Amino acid sequence: MQDDLWSPPHVLLTVDLVILTLREGSLHMLLVERGEDPFRGMPALPGGFLNHDGEEILDAAHRELDEETALASNWVHLEQLAVYGESGRDPRGRVISVAHLAIAPGLPDPVAGTDATDAAWFPAEAVLSGEMELAFDHRRIATEGIEHARTKLEFSSLATAFCREEFTIAELQHVYEAVWGTELDTRNFYRKVQAAKGFIVPAGTDLRSTGGRPARLYRSGPKTVLFPPLIRPAPSGTEENTRGKAE
Repeated sequence: MQDDLWSPPHVLLTVDLVILTLREGSLHMLLVERGEDPFRGMPALPGGFLNHDGEEILDAAHRELDEETALASNWVHLEQLAVYGESGRDPRGRVISVAHLAIAPGLPDPVAGTDATDAAWFPAEAVLSGEMELAFDHRRIATEGIEHARTKLEFSSLATAFCREEFTIAELQHVYEAVWGTELDTRNFYRKVQAAKGFIVPAGTDLRSTGGRPARLYRSGPKTVLFPPLIRPAPSGTEENTRGKAE
C-alpha cells in the first residue's frame, strides 16, 4: 500500500515592529489601530505579511518601517528581536511572526499603513502596565522588546540610537533614565560613561548652550560593546536600593 503523499503545512509569515523613541521626555511606542478583522479597531504593533515569495524578512521589516514612519533605514537602528509562533496566537491560522526592534531619535508623527485606520505614539508604560490591551500577543512582544532594549543599554552602545548625531552627556543620561524608568546620579553617570572607552567621542570643539554654561557635544564612538558596562539600578524597594543609589 502506497503511503499518502506528504504535503507541507500551510504556514504564514509576518513581521511585527516594536518601534521606540523618546517624546516629551519619556519612552514612547508606535501603535496602529487595526482596520481589518481579526481584532478590528484594537491597537496593535505595526507589521504585516511578506509581500511575495521573493521578499526577504529584513526587507519586509524595512518596508513596514518606511510605511509607518517614512524614515530612511539608515536613520534607524533595526534588529531582529525574536520569533513568535504559538499555534493559537492568530485566529486566521498558523501565523509566525518575526518581531523586530526599531529605535531612532525624534521620530515624526506616524502615518497609518494599508491595513490600519490610525497610527499614533503611546507611552511605553501604558503598554507595560496593562492599561492598554493589544491585539494578538502583541503586548508580550512589546514587553519583551522594551526589556531587550533596557538590557542592551547596559552592555552596548544602543543608547546612542535614541540620540541625534551630536549630543551632550546630559542628553545621553536622559535616554538611560527614560528607557530604564529611573533617575541616575549625574556625577556617577558621567564617570561611568567616561570609563567605557570608545563608547562616545568628542564632536570636535562644538558646544551646546543648555541654559547655563555651554555643554560639550559628543558622537557615538567606535565601540559597540561597553566595558565596563553601565549596570541598571535595581528596582526601588529591593535590597540594593535600600543602601542608596547604585554606584
